[in-house]
Amino acid sequence: MSTKLIKVHPKDNVAIALVDLWQGDAVTFEGDDIVILNDTQAKHKITLNNLKNGDPIFMYGVLVGKVVTDVDKGGLLTIENVKHQAAKATAKTEDFRWSVPDISKWKNRTFSGYHREDGQVGTANIWLFFPLVFCENRNIALLKDVFEQELSAQKGGRQRQLLRNLINNEPEESLREETAQEDRVFKNVKVRFLTHQGGCGGIRQDSVALSRLLAGYVNNPNVAGATVLSLGCQNLQVDILTNALDNLNKNIKKPILIYEQQEEGTIDDMLNKIIKESFDEIKKADTITRQPAPLSKLKMGLECGGSDGFSGISANPALGYASDLLAALGGSPILSEFPELCGVEQELVNRCVDQKTAEKFMQLMTVYENAAEASGSGFDMNPSPGNIKDGLITDAIKSAGAAKKGGTSTIQDVLDYGEYVTKPGLNLLCTPGNDVESTTAMVGAGANVVVFTTGLGTPTGNPITPVIKVASNTVLARRMPDIIDIDSGGVVKGEKSITEMGEEILEYIIEVASGTITAKADQLGQEDFIPWKRGVSL
Repeated sequence: MSTKLIKVHPKDNVAIALVDLWQGDAVTFEGDDIVILNDTQAKHKITLNNLKNGDPIFMYGVLVGKVVTDVDKGGLLTIENVKHQAAKATAKTEDFRWSVPDISKWKNRTFSGYHREDGQVGTANIWLFFPLVFCENRNIALLKDVFEQELSAQKGGRQRQLLRNLINNEPEESLREETAQEDRVFKNVKVRFLTHQGGCGGIRQDSVALSRLLAGYVNNPNVAGATVLSLGCQNLQVDILTNALDNLNKNIKKPILIYEQQEEGTIDDMLNKIIKESFDEIKKADTITRQPAPLSKLKMGLECGGSDGFSGISANPALGYASDLLAALGGSPILSEFPELCGVEQELVNRCVDQKTAEKFMQLMTVYENAAEASGSGFDMNPSPGNIKDGLITDAIKSAGAAKKGGTSTIQDVLDYGEYVTKPGLNLLCTPGNDVESTTAMVGAGANVVVFTTGLGTPTGNPITPVIKVASNTVLARRMPDIIDIDSGGVVKGEKSITEMGEEILEYIIEVASGTITAKADQLGQEDFIPWKRGVSL
């Protein structure tokens, strides 16, 4: 068996280079002798037979592109000789039956989480501060400075010390190693802050969409309660948020403190009031402690970013197996990034639990793609320069690998942006492919843990939900150990199976959900939040 090439699906007519190959190299693959025609970096693709101009390219068993020039066997596929092409779905074409994985070893497993009155269980216990409008961002920043200085160890202390040494002309070698500390004052609750650029201007629908997202954050089981700042005259009025909360969860009983600056008087008086009243509620939230909960209470966001040519053969399918295990256990995996499902729609449509669910998915995909094309763009422009450099040269190639995060289970529900996960099993959520916009949306849909695969490295985190990073290759895991939690490179090297790696990921998720391991993004204080303004964002 060749250790230099891999073919993902029997139907594929291309293979992925596992190592760097050079022009003239002879490789035996599946009993066939192949001469490499071009220098080929690992993660890139070569043809397994002669292709004529216009011939289709298949990977993962689906159409992912076409060649626009003749490419002989052993030739390198590039953005110059390949164009995006993908099959379209119009209806369910076959009945689907899921081969449920063996979950006997997981059935009685629990994680230690924070139980909420509505039955949800958090993997964290957060008091959240946020504004309804960008006009209040400064006040949120002031509150963040006050609370973090008094409740937490200073973030970035080593960098401040470096600057201090430079100012005082002291040697860098005198820097002291500092150990990250947990909150000093409270044991069970942490405070987090988010800001945004919305809430006014634009169109009124923007504010309604933002209200649904913010309501999802308040309703997320990781949140114990919230302090909300309003100016008073903005589009996103307080009653729009409270209506969104009521529509989402009529039984929500979390404390929510709301302040309108135009009614409070001076900033100083308002901030003093906010600090006193919020502190009292934070003290109460600190009395909530972790208790055992079944794995069915996990809602797991599935994200990928900074993807490379190995993501679709290691990290993504391994996460997909973990997703299948969780779905079989009654948990709720969430697959988003609709531009990165282009080309695999038919498979996903066939996996939908019923025709109504399938039709909602197709309708959302069509509206999204039409909006992209109307702006002069399209799903075919989704791959980033980093993706292309590392072998993902068409959107369909990227999508076919990205969709592997969703495993093989039945799709139980399809949600539009701003809707909340209520059904166990795999859920599809309409979001952009942008890492932070997508992660932001999944947390707003109820994700109490996010697993994020990457081939190039990305620091993305979230204010209220742990984001676990899985590297597609060992080189990345060793180069950026401060942001990578799990190394799936053993799959590429043939040291681990997809099943073994998926089980390892699920074990790690349980540890993070229980608070016994802190995800690297949380260690770094990476708290990203970007709402989707429902324009075109790929």
